[in-house]
Amino acid sequence: MTFLGAVLVAFGVIFVAELGDKTQLLALNFGARYPLRVVLVGLTVGFAGAGAVAAVVGGLLGAALPDRALAIGGGVVFLLFAVLALRKRADDDHSVRIVSTSSAIASIAITIAIGELGDKTQLATAALAARGQPFATWLGATGGEVAAGLLGAIAGSTIGKRLRPDVLRYASAGMFAIFGLVMLLSAR
Repeated sequence: MTFLGAVLVAFGVIFVAELGDKTQLLALNFGARYPLRVVLVGLTVGFAGAGAVAAVVGGLLGAALPDRALAIGGGVVFLLFAVLALRKRADDDHSVRIVSTSSAIASIAITIAIGELGDKTQLATAALAARGQPFATWLGATGGEVAAGLLGAIAGSTIGKRLRPDVLRYASAGMFAIFGLVMLLSAR
């Protein structure tokens, strides 16, 4: 397969697989809380990092990855995010922005990267990279994930303008808790 062909296949496969995925829902959450440009950068960094791991692994070590440990670790981190989301922040009234752009980007990127660990799109990226063209696969997969995530962030931005900050805080905490519990239950 050509370089461009590998990019396009990875983009299409991963974009479709990402629709409705937990990381797209997380992007929706972030879109409701942060400016879209900040969310876009955070999504790109997070998806690029997770995709790079998948492309480097390229399916060669896929069977050896400790799925149970990844699920437990990810579940615990998401439950921690749920607790942190419940804290009332000074910027909840939308009049004061204390959270710096760089810390918001880092928070989004780390959350997305953790959310992608062992996810179907990360495994699909590894499988596609194993067929050849790992760099092209990484480019296409990252583009597909960012495009799907951006759709979620745009929806979140629209919703976020219509909801009170405390509703967003509780919804975020609930979403993180659900993802954390699902990851822990899948670790059985």
